[in-house]
Amino acid sequence: MEEYSKAVTFYEKVLEIGEIFFPSNDPLMATSYNNIGLVYYNIKEYSKALSYYERALDIWQHTLPSTHPHINT
Repeated sequence: MEEYSKAVTFYEKVLEIGEIFFPSNDPLMATSYNNIGLVYYNIKEYSKALSYYERALDIWQHTLPSTHPHINT
């Protein structure tokens, strides 16, 4: 469980740094949100995971073509 906690901490740091260099709707930011969602999913914190997944999907839907695998799967 400690490793998952570290992962969330690191991914949140990635988001902080990303916000400096990228717009909030950049697909790279969505990847970070998705990664945090994966961590929460793996520790069975499904509502937190869903929140991050939804944020990632929202960004991808507004920035990627509808045929992109992140949206189309």
